[in-house]
Amino acid sequence: MKLLAAIALTAASSWAIAQPSPGLPPAAPPRPATIQVTGQAKVSETPDRVYIDIGVTTQAPKSQEAAAQNARRVSAVIAAVKHAAGAGAQLTTTEYSVSPTYNYPRDGGTPTVVGYTVSNVVQVRLDDLRKIGPVIDAATQAGSNNVQDIRFALRDEQAPRTEALREAALNAQRDAQALAAALDLRVTRVLTVGEESPESRPVPVFAQLAAVTARKAATPVEAGTIDVNATVTLTVEVAPAKR
Repeated sequence: MKLLAAIALTAASSWAIAQPSPGLPPAAPPRPATIQVTGQAKVSETPDRVYIDIGVTTQAPKSQEAAAQNARRVSAVIAAVKHAAGAGAQLTTTEYSVSPTYNYPRDGGTPTVVGYTVSNVVQVRLDDLRKIGPVIDAATQAGSNNVQDIRFALRDEQAPRTEALREAALNAQRDAQALAAALDLRVTRVLTVGEESPESRPVPVFAQLAAVTARKAATPVEAGTIDVNATVTLTVEVAPAKR
C-alpha cells in the first residue's frame, strides 16, 4: 500500500507570540504548524453479481427483413436465457439500432446502400454466478452472435466502502504521528479531514465473444475479485514534543 505524505511547517519563530509595538494594533496570532498526510486503502471482495450483455446482429437487403429476422432470433435467445438463468435473472434491453450497409466504389463514386444491419442487445443480471456459463451457452445456441461484455459487481457495496474509508483514515493518522515524532513534534489536534469517495467499478471480463456452437461443457468464466479504494487526507496541528 502506497502512502503519500506532505509536510508544511511554519518558521521556528512562529512558536512564540510576537509582541506588538506601542501604539500599533495587536499582531495577528501565528499560524499553527501543520502536517498534511494522505492515507490510502484497498479492500478486495468476491463479486456476487454479474451483468452479461447478449446481442443479436442480423443483416438483410431490406430493413424490414433484417428487423424481422432479428426479432425472431432475439425472442429465441431471451427464452433460452430465461430457462437457463431461472427466476432470479433480470433482463433489460440496452441497445437497439438499424443502420444501412454501404458499398463504396473503388473509383471514389457515391456509395450505395446494399442492405441493412439490425442490432439488439439485452443485458442479463445474475446473482447466481454458477449460471454464467450455462446462460452464455444457451444464448449462443439459441442464436446470439454478439456477447459484448461480462462485468462483475457487488450487490452491497456499503460494507467494503466503510471498511476502506476506515483503513485509509487510520493509515493517514499513523503517518501523521510518525512524521511528527520524527521531527520531534507531537500531534495536538486534527484541523481538517478530506476524503475521496471510494469506488468499486464492475470488473469487465472480455469485450467480444463470437458465436459458439453446441458445447459438451459450459463456458468457463472466472470472477476474480473487486477492489474498493478509498483516500483520506488529514491536516493536523503539531507542537514541540513535551520534555
